[in-house]
Amino acid sequence: MKRFRLFRSCSLPLFLSLVLFSLVSAASAAPTQPNIVFILTDDLDEGVFEKDAGLQALLTQKGTKFNKHFVQLSLCCPSRTATLRGQFAHNTGIYTNTPDTGGGFQTVYSKGLENSTIGTWLQAGGYRTAFFGKYLNGYPNGAPSTTYIPPGWTRWFSPNGGNPYSEYNYSVNDNGTTVSYGSTDADYGVDVVSKKVATFIKNTTTNYPNKPFFAWVAPYVPHGPATPPSRYIGKYAGAQAPRTASFNEADVSDKPGWIKSKALLTATQIANIDDLYEKRRESLLAVTDLVQNVIDTLTAQGVLDNTYIVFTSDNGFHQGQHRLNSGKNSAYEEDLNVPLIVRGPGVPAGQIVNQFTANVDLAPTFAELAGVTPPSFVDGRSLVPFLKGLTPATWRLALLNEHAGPSSLTLSSSDGLLEPQDPADVQALSTGGAPVYLGLRTKPVITTPVKTYGPLNYVAYDTGEHELYDVAADPDQLGNSYNSLTTADPALKQKLDAWISAIKSASGQALRDAEQTVP
Repeated sequence: MKRFRLFRSCSLPLFLSLVLFSLVSAASAAPTQPNIVFILTDDLDEGVFEKDAGLQALLTQKGTKFNKHFVQLSLCCPSRTATLRGQFAHNTGIYTNTPDTGGGFQTVYSKGLENSTIGTWLQAGGYRTAFFGKYLNGYPNGAPSTTYIPPGWTRWFSPNGGNPYSEYNYSVNDNGTTVSYGSTDADYGVDVVSKKVATFIKNTTTNYPNKPFFAWVAPYVPHGPATPPSRYIGKYAGAQAPRTASFNEADVSDKPGWIKSKALLTATQIANIDDLYEKRRESLLAVTDLVQNVIDTLTAQGVLDNTYIVFTSDNGFHQGQHRLNSGKNSAYEEDLNVPLIVRGPGVPAGQIVNQFTANVDLAPTFAELAGVTPPSFVDGRSLVPFLKGLTPATWRLALLNEHAGPSSLTLSSSDGLLEPQDPADVQALSTGGAPVYLGLRTKPVITTPVKTYGPLNYVAYDTGEHELYDVAADPDQLGNSYNSLTTADPALKQKLDAWISAIKSASGQALRDAEQTVP
């Protein structure tokens, strides 16, 4: 009523001036750069993602899906490091999850890789930056203190003790203070992260209205043990892992020795695969709730229309394919091809992108959205043109896959901050894991005097063994055609090896050039 009397006492020109001043002030307070919420799940493959109706409704139907999105190395720490810096493993030097094999958080920290990441770039560009959830395997072991916060993060909330993979009984470095969580429903890890993200969004939009924000949100699920919250236990009781054509593959005589060494999966192993599959789907429902909470909070704060939501996974996950128990760390499609969906201002809804994209592309994409220039060491390329409904005139025609061999397997450990063993690790430790290899995914562009090939998945092991699949004709990778094709057409092998050689030692612009230059 007082405000009404004030306006009545004003002259019309003064009243209009006040209204105009209010509108100008509101406009000047709003950030010109977009907000970004980046949700990075753990071990989520395309098959499990596509089964979640909630995520399809919230993300896929509202944004653009990248159907050919790959991780460059199917293992947590190497993939997360690649995402932080936009670099391939041969340029970060991080191939494994543990310091004893030259990987894990301790190695990233000791090499100083954290000094230049998407966090530092965006913070320097005026963003409030926040990290919630799983960081790098083994964090904060080897840091100056258990409350160490990496450079570039305005707000930090990441587990530093206990057993965060279980979703209960863990401690967290909450912006420099260790806070412990127990075993009640309120302590469930994904839900705790969800609440913290919502609070960060509210605080930023309320107290820093002229500041854009970047929130990296990293729940631990559906990584094993894939504990669902109590509200979803039994939701998918009896669910079976997909019986793909390669599930418990009957004939592996064409495969390399490390696959030939695997016996057919037993009934008990298959039952355990199904049990984990059920839990993975049930635990993912908590991530769906997190996504809904993020969207609801952005809507309530009036910033949804100026916020990009990016959803993906650090690697894929196989469950029974090619006789392999549940796990990742191979060159097969289930492990490398992961979901990537982006929704936000101007992003075409329902658009499907079939160009090769990779986790190294995320950092330069965030940088361009934020209006900052990434360092020249970045290997990836920005996806922003696709978010505008455009297809770049030139794009990568091949994508390198790197693997450090059996040394990258996760060994049993009592340290809850290190990644728990996947069943496939246990299986591989007894019968052999994948040797060191370099692989290449190609578009149908390799032409020899004999024919044009592709799309191909090529793997060259340091044992001298090879795998080669026409992914269009053989999407389940059942028939290794390396011997037949390279015998009939030796030029094919020469071109594949030459392309790998050109990419494997390159970085930055030279690497991008090599990706789009067919030998």
